[in-house]
Amino acid sequence: MPPLTGGTEWLNTEPLGPADLRGHVVLVNIWTFTCINWLHQEPHVRAWARAYRPDGLVVIGVHTPEFSFEHDIEGVQLAVTEREIDYPVLVDNEYAVWSAFANHYWPALYFIDRDGIIRDHHFGEARYEQSERVIQQLLGIERDFVPVDGVGVEAEADWDHLLTPETYLGYTRIERLASPQGVKACRHWDYHLPERLSLNQWALTGEWTIGPENVVLDRAGGSISYRFHARDAHLVLSPAAPGPMRFRVLLDGEAPGKSHGLDVDQDGNGWLREGRLYQLVRQADEVRERTLQITFLRPGAAAYAFTFG
Repeated sequence: MPPLTGGTEWLNTEPLGPADLRGHVVLVNIWTFTCINWLHQEPHVRAWARAYRPDGLVVIGVHTPEFSFEHDIEGVQLAVTEREIDYPVLVDNEYAVWSAFANHYWPALYFIDRDGIIRDHHFGEARYEQSERVIQQLLGIERDFVPVDGVGVEAEADWDHLLTPETYLGYTRIERLASPQGVKACRHWDYHLPERLSLNQWALTGEWTIGPENVVLDRAGGSISYRFHARDAHLVLSPAAPGPMRFRVLLDGEAPGKSHGLDVDQDGNGWLREGRLYQLVRQADEVRERTLQITFLRPGAAAYAFTFG
């Protein structure tokens, strides 16, 4: 097992070293708090940690940030509290553990036996029964699987209707931008909504600056539109200016009603207060192709990536 050294801070525990883990089966979960795949996976990891702790399983969460604002320890602590994570978490802001495991993915699971040898790994969500069976085999036990029912943003994706991929908005990874002005990296620019968006295209309206990892609104009233096909639509946001920021979500030009997400009311109103993933839409009836528009009523909103489920 690679060393768990070089981390910034431990949460829920004193620092753990080789002596603390000797003789234990260890599950290392590398995650970042804005990742929708990790949010779907987390109820399973949480359940395994609690169910198999008496049998000798030690679960260690390693938070390695994807976006710059995820280096903020308060954001990690908030995620740990909101997700009711009671197992040890190592803050890996310098990517020391990420590099030691030669990891490239969020989330990642590494299954380590009592001798400290990695016996299995899995990247991404799903494969839950097989992963739990690996845990049982390493512990030398066999029993029924732990029941898990993710709710809210933790609910499993609707794979049968998920036709829209994750989309990054910053210029280093920008894709599917349907703007006649093109990408104006690191420049203030006034964008206009095209006449039509095709499926999986997005566009800016108003005055925005496109940076390496995000787009930042320069003037109140700007919006982002996305034509998508999925049950759920999320957007990773953070405030680039002080104070809460109100936003409004429309679905096909109307208030979302029963199809509002957890962070939006039926009229489409929501508040950007801290950097995290915001659920904007959960289609209540038939899942079909829709156009989402989010408008910010103050400048300073920073948007990083759309994810769907």
